[in-house]
Amino acid sequence: MNSPVVLLVDDDEALLTLMSIRLRRHDFTVVTATSGKSALAQLTKQLPHVMVTDLQMQGMDGMALYDHVKNRFPLLPVIMLTAHGTIPDAVLATKEGVFAFLTKPFDGDTLISHIQDAITISVGASINEVSINRDSSKKASGEVWRADILTRSDVMEKLLADTKMVAQSDVSVLVQCDSGTGKELLTKAIHKASPRCDAEFVGVNCTAIPDALFESEFFGHTKGAFSGASTSRKGLFEMANGGTLFLDEIGDMSLEFQAKLLRALEEREIRPVGSSQTIPIDVRIICATHQRLDKAVEAGRFREDLYYRLHVVSLEIPPLRERREDIPLLAHHFLQDSFHSSQHNSKASVGIEGEAKSRFTPEAMRTLMSASWPGNVRQLRNVVEQCAVLCRAPLIANSFVQRALQHNVGEKITPFAQARDEFEYDYLVDLLQQTGGNVTHAAKLAGRNRSEFYKLLNKHHLEATAFRALISE
Repeated sequence: MNSPVVLLVDDDEALLTLMSIRLRRHDFTVVTATSGKSALAQLTKQLPHVMVTDLQMQGMDGMALYDHVKNRFPLLPVIMLTAHGTIPDAVLATKEGVFAFLTKPFDGDTLISHIQDAITISVGASINEVSINRDSSKKASGEVWRADILTRSDVMEKLLADTKMVAQSDVSVLVQCDSGTGKELLTKAIHKASPRCDAEFVGVNCTAIPDALFESEFFGHTKGAFSGASTSRKGLFEMANGGTLFLDEIGDMSLEFQAKLLRALEEREIRPVGSSQTIPIDVRIICATHQRLDKAVEAGRFREDLYYRLHVVSLEIPPLRERREDIPLLAHHFLQDSFHSSQHNSKASVGIEGEAKSRFTPEAMRTLMSASWPGNVRQLRNVVEQCAVLCRAPLIANSFVQRALQHNVGEKITPFAQARDEFEYDYLVDLLQQTGGNVTHAAKLAGRNRSEFYKLLNKHHLEATAFRALISE
C-alpha cells in the first residue's frame, strides 16, 4: 500500500521545507502549497489523507480554506497551525470541525501523532466506537425512535428534528426522495416518535399490488366475496387501525383507486368487498414517492384533491451524495452486518466480542467517499456486502471497492442535471490545468467567449488564479 499523503499549506516556504523533511522521514508522502488558492487547486488533482494548514496566511487564510474544503471534501481531516494561537481561535477552529489545533512553535512528534490519528479516524477505524456512543446517547436521551438511522450529517439532523416535530401531530406526511435513501426507516421513525407508537405500523408498496386486487388488499373482503375468497380477510386499513399506514410509491396508484382512497380518508370508514357494513377507521397516513406529485397533478396522473389531502407536511430525504460525511459510518455498519449475517464469520475476522475486525484501507474509503452513488444508501450497502464476501483479509483494498462499484454501475442512471454538472466541473478543471489558469486560452479551447467561460467558473466556484499559482510552484 502506498504511504499516506499529507498536504502542507503555509506561506512560509522555509517552514514548509522543514516540515516536509520531517514527515518524509516518517514515511509520509508530502505535497506542499504556499497559499490557500494553490491548495484548492492541488486538491482537484489529488485528495490527500490529511491537510495541515497555517491559520494566518496572505489572501485566503486557513479558516477560509477550511470552509472550502469542508463543503467539497467533508471528511478530509484538517490540522490547523498558527503562530498567533489564542484560545478563541482554537475554540472556533474545533467548533467548526477542525481535527486539531497546534500553536507554533509546535512539537514535531505531537504533529506526527495528530496526523497518524487523523488518518486512522478518517478511514473509519474508530467509527464503531462513535456509533456505539451515539446509540448510547440516543437511548439515554429517550431518542430510541431514531436509533436505526445512522448519521453525523447536519442536513440529516435538521431532517430528524423536523421529523420529531411532525410526529407529535396526526397530520398526513408525504416523504419525497430518491430511491434507496431509506424512506422506510424514516417513516418508521415517525411512527415510533408519535402518540400511535404502541399501535401497528403497516407498510405496503403500491406498485406491488395489481389494480384488480387493490380494493381487497386495502379494505378487506368477506368470505365468498369473489372466486377464491374462501375466508374473510382484514384489509390494510383495518390492520393499521389506531396506528400508521405507510403507502410507498403512492404516485403509481391508478386514478380509479385514488378516488376510492380519497373517499375512505374523508369519510374515515371503509367497506370490505362483499360486505354491506362499513367499518370506522382511525389511521395516520404516511406516503412516499420518488416522483414529484405536483408534476403528476399537472399532468393529470394524480388527483389534485388527494394530493392536498396527503401533502399536509412534506419531508425530503437528501441523496447520499449530499451527506457524504455519513459514508464511513454507514460503510462500517454495513460491514459489521455482513460479517454477523454471513457464513464467513471466523475467528480470524471476528473479535472476541463478535466485532468484525475488517475495515477499508484509506484508498478504498476515499473511493467510497468520492463515488456518485446514484443508488444511494441501498447501493452503498450492496457494494460493502460484495467487498465483505470477496475479501477475507483484515483490510479491504481499493481494488475490491472499484470492482464492486463497476458491478453496480447499471443500478440506476445518474440524473441528467447531476451528470452535466459533474462533467462541467471535471472539464473546467482539466482545461485550467492544461492552460495553467490562462482563461483566454482555456475559453478558446472550449469554444466559448471569456464572459461565458467566467460564468461557468463562477458557477462551479473555480478560480483560474489558483491554477496559475499551482503551475508556478
